[in-house]
Amino acid sequence: MRRSKQENQVFEKVTIIDAGAEGKAVARVEERVIFVPFVVPGDVVDIQVTKTKKNYYEGKAIHFHTKSDKRMDPFCTHFGSCGGCRWQNMQYGDQLFFKQKQVEDHLKRIGKFSDFELLPILPSSPTTFYRNKLEYTFSNRRWLTTKEMRNEELGMRNALGFHVPGMFDKVLDIQTCYLQQEPSNSIRLTLKNYAMEKGLSFYDIRNWTGFLRNVIIRTSSTGEVMVILVVRDDQPDEIFAMLDHLSLLFPDITSLYYVVNQKKNDSLFDQKCILYKGEPVITERMTAFREKDPELVFMIGPTSFFQTNSYQAPKLYRTAAEFANLQGHELVYDLYTGTGTIAIYLARYVNQVVGIESVEPAIRDAEQNAEINGIRNVRFVAGEVEKLLDAAFFETFGKPDLIITDPPRSGMHEKGVRAILALAPETIVYISCNPATQARDMALMKDHYKLVRCQPVDMFPHTQHVENVALLKRET
Repeated sequence: MRRSKQENQVFEKVTIIDAGAEGKAVARVEERVIFVPFVVPGDVVDIQVTKTKKNYYEGKAIHFHTKSDKRMDPFCTHFGSCGGCRWQNMQYGDQLFFKQKQVEDHLKRIGKFSDFELLPILPSSPTTFYRNKLEYTFSNRRWLTTKEMRNEELGMRNALGFHVPGMFDKVLDIQTCYLQQEPSNSIRLTLKNYAMEKGLSFYDIRNWTGFLRNVIIRTSSTGEVMVILVVRDDQPDEIFAMLDHLSLLFPDITSLYYVVNQKKNDSLFDQKCILYKGEPVITERMTAFREKDPELVFMIGPTSFFQTNSYQAPKLYRTAAEFANLQGHELVYDLYTGTGTIAIYLARYVNQVVGIESVEPAIRDAEQNAEINGIRNVRFVAGEVEKLLDAAFFETFGKPDLIITDPPRSGMHEKGVRAILALAPETIVYISCNPATQARDMALMKDHYKLVRCQPVDMFPHTQHVENVALLKRET
């Protein structure tokens, strides 16, 4: 390997050795790591440096000498521009290998764990059209290809699709997305074509102007569909005409909402979701932990949280229940319970579950889901884990035998970890979509808990993301 003398450094015949963070692959040059997108381990490439940092480079592949046997042809025409599915150029079996390796590396490097059992990752089936929720953005600042930018006549700049990574104001116009089953693509294209024909304005995020902002499409394994149209201005004639057009072409839409959002951010938790047609919720069904028991039913509203991969969610929850080794007498705390799915899933097999969640609308969803399933031994409490778990809370609800914690990607607040240690439950099951923050949090528990076993679960095929379930037992 030698470096050519050009204005931008070029490293020749570099072998890609690993899959890294944010979907980028990893190589080593001049004793530094270099992160490169859109290549896979085993590729031998020339790399042009695009950014120099203190301890690493970023670069791009400008020539392939040898292509890895781990490669496959990307199935999506948007690969390379869209921020999703960055591993779709890698064979699925190899994706699973590197996801498992990612979990192991984080646990050993960040958590400093060594003596634990790492079970083989649970693959996803299917690997496309597996998401039950997508959010698309209307924008008047369509992402342009290099060819288009060279053309003086740029033409139409409106787009309905996904934000381009690192470009808050640029949106990639999507034709076909392989993440969500039909009618998702058809609904998106119909809305865009209608808006163009009627001359409706697309959102300008720089100036916070424009009528159309977002559309959220939710689907369920039961075949139900929810559509939420988000607009900036309360213009009933335009809103109703657009929704009537959509309803006419897609009569099977179960639930049709609209939201008038005049804030600068896209969060809908503090907005009024107005039901225009159909049912207020769609339903999702899930097999129980013990298959002889009735399946569980979950009501999903416009702002409800539910695991995005409905096919993998039962595997994730079953793993948590198996790790917990439930005997029937347990008092369980379910931290970051969301809409109560894990709490309700476990409730039939324990004495009582207490679910804690900071988002109050989610608590209302959780209570409704418990009632629908005839679950009477679950109580839900609104509040932040690190603030709620104090002596008064324990006195009210009791000291748990088991804690399930499933925090957001950022992990747990250190005060929350300390509160768990003060409770000293016999067993902790930590579910995480970010093994790095999971390892960081569990490292704080090492003096009191032993990491026994981990089960990686692939919830998001063709991406670098991986879920991990960890079992910790209190040291005696």
